[in-house]
Amino acid sequence: MTRPLEELSLGQLRDRTSAKWRAYPDDVLPVWVAEMDVPAVEAVVTAVADALRRGDTGYAWDGGYAEALATVASERWGWAFDPARTRLVPDVMQGAVEVFRVLTVPGDAVVVNPPVYPPFFAFLGHADRRVVEVPLAADHRLDLVALEAAFARPEVTGYLLCSPHNPTGTVHTADELRAVAMLAEEHGVRVVADEIHALLVLPSRRPFVPWLSLSDAQRGVALHSASKAWNLAGLKAAVAVGGQAAADDLRRVPEEVGHGVSHLGVIAHTAALREGGGWLDAVRADLAANQRRLVDLLTEHLPEVRYQPGDATYLAWLDCRLLELGDDPAAAFLARGRVALTSGVGFGRGGAGHARFNLGTSSELLTEAVRRMAAAVGRSGPTAAQPPSS
Repeated sequence: MTRPLEELSLGQLRDRTSAKWRAYPDDVLPVWVAEMDVPAVEAVVTAVADALRRGDTGYAWDGGYAEALATVASERWGWAFDPARTRLVPDVMQGAVEVFRVLTVPGDAVVVNPPVYPPFFAFLGHADRRVVEVPLAADHRLDLVALEAAFARPEVTGYLLCSPHNPTGTVHTADELRAVAMLAEEHGVRVVADEIHALLVLPSRRPFVPWLSLSDAQRGVALHSASKAWNLAGLKAAVAVGGQAAADDLRRVPEEVGHGVSHLGVIAHTAALREGGGWLDAVRADLAANQRRLVDLLTEHLPEVRYQPGDATYLAWLDCRLLELGDDPAAAFLARGRVALTSGVGFGRGGAGHARFNLGTSSELLTEAVRRMAAAVGRSGPTAAQPPSS
């Protein structure tokens, strides 16, 4: 099996012009934004290059994206859905907001589960929806009692579910999701599920349960994209899937929402779904190995940092409070160690004192990042000025 995360050197990665590799100076090792350090899957390279050669760079058309997603959903999760009950949207976050514009009205409140992906707060706020925070429990699982109390509030009409969860990597169980679905139905709360990390459940872990595979969840909408699994964030495209009782709601999403979809994105995502399964499985195996490596490295170099490995994603949520670096330990790691993590402060309640670490890199760079973090707090080992080989 290939090792996608081990194929690229630091020198090759620094040739990239994306946010991950341009937001900080060259002496900073970036393990922050959700980009993986992998080469593009060959099927995507071929599909996009062929489109460019034939001048196929016009406005987006489905081109089989929804059908390819439906095939993968059936094969990997046993979930069958009708591609006719879908809409192309520019990306998962924009799609979620546009669905909430249909399902709720300005001033309504939408529940989220912090610590959670920071754009949840900004995008909902820009759409004139209030955010109600119902934090995950200490074990990073859904707090059903707190969710029931929040759903009972009259101003709460929506719930933005992150499944699998970013940043903890939590994969919600079927029983948990059924309980949420029943509570949402009881209180008339409309659920939109961000399932962008669904294809990144690690091997031999808790299985992913699609929200719309549940009988009580059919008034909901799920958002999917190939962007995280195949590292295609720069080729924007996503699919909104409506439950059986939400087809009319999905049709009410304005036509112009689809105008932001990249045609090359649709082509790339469709190729990845159709032909990139083996590559994805290799990435998942690499990520599982990196997760184990991170546990060992933290035990050796930063035993004060608490980390509960999740069942999905290439993200690690690090509790750094015992290091006494204040609310934003990522700032200290950057200033003193020249390693960039994502600050936990923006993830909502419970984010202070935490940082998010991107595991989607080589074992060499992962090791160097932890050593730099250790050096930042005065632990023995190589200093931040010693870069890995290029």
